[in-house]
Amino acid sequence: MSSPRLRSHHFQPVLRVALPQTLAAGILLAGTVLLGTPAQSQDEQPTGDETTLELTTGGRAAVRLAYPAGEVDEALSGDYLAAAQEIEQTLRDDLAQTKLFDTQGPAELSVLVLTGQRDADFDQYASLGNEVILLTSVSREGDRVVLQGWVYDLDSKQSILGKRYRGTLEQARKVAHTLMDALYYQFMGRHSLALTNFVFQSDRSGYQELFLMDYDGHNQHQISRHKSTSGFSDWSAQNDAIAYLSYFSGTAGIYYVDIAAGGTKVPIYTEGTLNLSPSFSPDGRRVAFASSVESNIDIFLCDRACVAPQRITTSRAIDTNPAWSPDGAQIAFSSSRSGRPHIYVMKIDGSDVRRISFEGDYNEGANWSPDGRHLVYASRQNNRFRVATTDLISLDTKIVAQGPKSYEEPTFSPDGSKIAFTVRQGREAQIFVMDSDGNNWRQLTYEGNNSSPDWSRPQVD
Repeated sequence: MSSPRLRSHHFQPVLRVALPQTLAAGILLAGTVLLGTPAQSQDEQPTGDETTLELTTGGRAAVRLAYPAGEVDEALSGDYLAAAQEIEQTLRDDLAQTKLFDTQGPAELSVLVLTGQRDADFDQYASLGNEVILLTSVSREGDRVVLQGWVYDLDSKQSILGKRYRGTLEQARKVAHTLMDALYYQFMGRHSLALTNFVFQSDRSGYQELFLMDYDGHNQHQISRHKSTSGFSDWSAQNDAIAYLSYFSGTAGIYYVDIAAGGTKVPIYTEGTLNLSPSFSPDGRRVAFASSVESNIDIFLCDRACVAPQRITTSRAIDTNPAWSPDGAQIAFSSSRSGRPHIYVMKIDGSDVRRISFEGDYNEGANWSPDGRHLVYASRQNNRFRVATTDLISLDTKIVAQGPKSYEEPTFSPDGSKIAFTVRQGREAQIFVMDSDGNNWRQLTYEGNNSSPDWSRPQVD
């Protein structure tokens, strides 16, 4: 059995957010974007009354936002002008991805006759139904591009948000993602997907190696160079490590990438002949994995410096693909103990085992929604895998991706709004992302064969 990885988090249907009405307008708050680190900034603090907007996740986006063409310093040229254009387009793409905002861009706003007077122009933007406006400017400081962003409430004409970020030319997209995340956090009280990324496996280098890419498919780059089969990886919830399996020592061992140590590869457990499908505990201190013992595959727990792994399944069936629950109390796993592979859940000591999947003839690779309510996994029917979700209380199962190809290895976005997964046809495999209800598919990878995506948490302090 292969080793799908996934996470999920479900939106609340209605969220009411208090937005500051009387912030000190025009104040820019500094933040610095450094390679491999999130932008650091400080939110403006409200100084007066608040207005409440009701945000919903169904139908059209809840917040009507005007985003006119951003200002670009006339002195910019060459690569810096291209970076400014990339920043603005990235911001617009991010806004479209969130579905929180109903955005009017330059084309929709071209009907307005603007005066250059802020209050009068804000009234013009509001006349098209907009509630808030995003204004941006891009300039240059030395070898850095500088993005400044302001959000105003069009009714009160007061500042909601003001941010300033700096980055190298290579960090232009990250600068834009960081502003998008700050904007989303202001309205939703949680981080967006803009600063998340995927770890996945790809054969584009000639070997099956680990790669990273941004949530939107950009910035794809290799992070392992074992020149062997490596993959089936799992981010820690703290984003400080990526657990994975690799055959580079000759047999399948469990390792992790130490992000804090600059990508150092550290062995977790390499004893025996077969070790598979690692999954970090919620606190990141332990790893669950499958290992072959006496010609049988069972599930074990161990800390990162694994000396004496704890065996928690002892059935004669194949037990694999463990996935830790968000509260750390249970583990979902795949098992053939009923004759065919199905999804089960047990306590972390191996007790209280119960079967979760009953549809399809082969189910594997479950993982939990952050609220612990749902599992998502690959379910085979008529020789093709589909993406399925099951409610752990009602056992209600829904198929959210199916068709003429095989749809495997799903992973929920940290906010639960999207699912990334592998689409296979013959030997070809590519990674796609869709809304969690199965709509709006978009392909993320094209070069080589790519599979087993796992979604990180937002890369923020």
